[in-house]
Amino acid sequence: MAKHPHEFTAVDTMRHSTAHLLAAAVSELYPGTQFGVGPVIENGFYYDMRTARPLTAEDLPKLEEKMREIAARGAGFVRREMSIDEAIEFFGARGQTYKVELLTDLKQRGTTNLKEEELQDFDAAAPAVATIYETGEFMDLCRGPHVASTKEIGAFKLTTLAGAYWRGNQENDQLTRVYGVAFETQAELDAYLMQLEEAKKRDHRKLGKELELFTLIDEVGGGLPMFYPKGAVLRRLIENFIIELQENRGYVPIWIPHITKSELYKISGHLDKYDAMYPPMHLHEEADYYLKPMNCPHFMMLYKTQPHSYRELPMRWTCTTTNYRYEKSGELSGLTRVRALTQDDCHVFARPDQIAGEINLMLDMVAEVYGVFGFSDFWVRISTHDPAKKEGYIGDAGIWERSEQALKDLISERGWKHEIGVGEAAFYGPKLDFMFRDVIGRQWQLTTIQLDMNLPERFELEYADADGEKKRPVVIHRAILGSVERFLGILIEHYAGAFPAWLAPVQVKLLPVADKHIEAATEAARLLRAVGVRVEIDGEAGTIGAKVRKSETEKVPFSVVYGDKEVSGEPWQVRVRGSKEAKVMSASEFGEYIAKISREHSA
Repeated sequence: MAKHPHEFTAVDTMRHSTAHLLAAAVSELYPGTQFGVGPVIENGFYYDMRTARPLTAEDLPKLEEKMREIAARGAGFVRREMSIDEAIEFFGARGQTYKVELLTDLKQRGTTNLKEEELQDFDAAAPAVATIYETGEFMDLCRGPHVASTKEIGAFKLTTLAGAYWRGNQENDQLTRVYGVAFETQAELDAYLMQLEEAKKRDHRKLGKELELFTLIDEVGGGLPMFYPKGAVLRRLIENFIIELQENRGYVPIWIPHITKSELYKISGHLDKYDAMYPPMHLHEEADYYLKPMNCPHFMMLYKTQPHSYRELPMRWTCTTTNYRYEKSGELSGLTRVRALTQDDCHVFARPDQIAGEINLMLDMVAEVYGVFGFSDFWVRISTHDPAKKEGYIGDAGIWERSEQALKDLISERGWKHEIGVGEAAFYGPKLDFMFRDVIGRQWQLTTIQLDMNLPERFELEYADADGEKKRPVVIHRAILGSVERFLGILIEHYAGAFPAWLAPVQVKLLPVADKHIEAATEAARLLRAVGVRVEIDGEAGTIGAKVRKSETEKVPFSVVYGDKEVSGEPWQVRVRGSKEAKVMSASEFGEYIAKISREHSA
């Protein structure tokens, strides 16, 4: 995601300058290139452009060489100011139609219509003034800031190319997006590139295919993953873990359908404020129906069907269910960005005096869940509304102020590392977004907790208070995993497919030495399954060495070579993934050992 200029650090300023350096190199090598936007993103930058000949990966080394040549010249970043009309004429004369479009949009509608990545070209405090930075012969529309000279730019590398529609609209031109990374030192860049190499090995799309977990099929549709048996077992294990955890804490299940009439989303505000809904289904002589992108309105309507007393609250309702969002095709990525996403969704209907207790209960669960899955390094973004874009939210300022302050207080009391994310709130309320680092240091946004004082008003939700008066409950939205599919993708990469034994789709592989051992191995597998062990038998023809290697490739935690000794009842020699030493135990002891691991989520 592009950074807002007011969030810039010193390294962000350097990265922003590197994006200009890239554009300057392109303009020298490919005169006549039209430029879109070039924002700072996490660890680097990108620049969208349209060249006479589409760029390929083979062009990146040549671009890097030219960038270093320009950097060595020590060209300054010189700021100039123009009126908007002067800037339109200036860029129009140079054939920069995309810059002209942004300037014209700014002139007609102001900065409120600009996307985050486009805001890096303009100063919201001075919308009548356009700022231009000169870097040698290259001139670019930009608000800054920049380093003083290209010699102050640190270590950088161009990484990938991608297609990107101008301003994210599929009706517009498709541009080439050149991505790069930049750091203050070569050592930092080298460490990051090593992380990228490790990430390639762990790519969940590659491992998902190799381990037979999931697939994406063109005939089914982009962003609509399908799961093989092992993948289905894995997601069921995760979902059941969350269900058991929350039901032990007083949460109760409900069930909701996957489509609804358009009227429901008129009430909730999604039709006006949410831009990722699938088109409506026009049914003969009936209202339009929509695939649900969110579960909240269904929860609200179900609550509304019955009278409620203050004594019933809090009501903690959960439903693990799939939503459907029309994400742009260019943004889809394996399981981490899909169009069918399953949420471990929860809505708590509570009195205002119960807010702190309910969110603290959720925070305890978050800490426990991610500790079990091996994520201990995290921070919290307190996502607030942007006062400069009031039209993007529902509810009055007083409600937003109270709910945002409540979240800030709760996180501060815990002493958890946090930042304020202005403009990152949902349109109906502020939220807590949890950012976790995986085993190779990458950051992922997972859990979300939202405090909502607006939708209860829109849906006219009520409860009878102790004084007999009708009051509005607050609603706390919560998804610990966020999206099951996204969490699975992250988890596959976090463990590189080698899941802990309690979570592995196949915990044990029995490897018969010969055909004559298959029958006894089958009976042993039946007894293991009876105590809850997930076990497979490799009954295929082949050497025992080949079977052992296959089990290791499939990252099965435990494997047992099953021959004459095992058939006769002697203790098993249990091969442990990643260890040269075997565990020696009887079949019944081994079954109890695996069952204990599964119960305690301990290995």
